[in-house]
Formats: sequence, structure tokens, C-alpha cells
Amino acid sequence: MAYKIIKSQCTVCGACEFECPNAAIKFKGDTYIIDQDKCTECEGHFDAPQCVAVCPVPDTCVPA
Repeated sequence: MAYKIIKSQCTVCGACEFECPNAAIKFKGDTYIIDQDKCTECEGHFDAPQCVAVCPVPDTCVPA
């Protein structure tokens, strides 16, 4: 499974982009998106998805 970003809740802070070990998060249009093909939920890198850990808005990075 992969994660997604709820566009309406994203503050476009950019914190998640730099924490993603797979470079799955990119700025596109007016928000950040997670490439579902690249997202591994940080398995093999961290114990928990880093986008969730660093996002300042609860429930913005969620399972797809």
C-alpha cells in the first residue's frame, strides 16, 4: 500500500518532500503529491511513514 496527501488539508509546507527516503513526494501544480509507485510507506528505512511523522496537519498524509 502507499500513502496519499489530502490536497484540501495540505499547507504546502514542504516538510514531507525532504523526509521521503524514496523521493516519492513532489510539488505539482499547487500542492504536494505522493507517487504511488515509489511510496513504500518507508519500509526498510524507518519504523513509520515519515510524511505522517513530519506533517503539521493531522490526517493529511493517509493510506491510499
